[in-house]
Amino acid sequence: MAHQFTTSYTKDARDLFRYYKRLGDRAIEQCPDADLFTTLDPESNSIAIIVKHMAGNMRSRWTDFSPAMAKNRIATATRNLKHPPPTRSALVALWEAGWKICFDALNRLSDDDLPRTITIRTEPHSVMQAINRQVGHYAHHVGQIVFLAKHFAGDRWQTLSVPKKKSAEFNRKVAAGKLSQR
Repeated sequence: MAHQFTTSYTKDARDLFRYYKRLGDRAIEQCPDADLFTTLDPESNSIAIIVKHMAGNMRSRWTDFSPAMAKNRIATATRNLKHPPPTRSALVALWEAGWKICFDALNRLSDDDLPRTITIRTEPHSVMQAINRQVGHYAHHVGQIVFLAKHFAGDRWQTLSVPKKKSAEFNRKVAAGKLSQR
């Protein structure tokens, strides 16, 4: 991901969220359909369960993102979703809907909103702390999605970042303007 000098925290946050969404998009695209719903063991989650969790969390955290956040957001976020959607298209629609809620809320924020206080799970957070919390949360789960998709794609996997053992070549192409870190 290319770094653009900015002093806007909210712009940087939106760019980071877009980066993690793009990683998730590209990983999900490469995962065979049936494996979206496969777990590695009884204690692990499938990509579908992770997507369902993230979409519910996005609905919960970003809907009515204001100092007086709804008290019962978590229960509301997952109503009607006891199981993940049964198809790739429905799963991707859920993924997109969650991210839309997240980006719509972020787009309404400015850096002036960062010191405001919001409540998450009965604890006060500044808007900046809440954003940081979600960046870490989504990065964690997107990493799980990437790991699982790569596992299931096997030798059909196309890397989402710098190819293994090709860092120097990648750096030369970026320096020459032939590639971007985006």
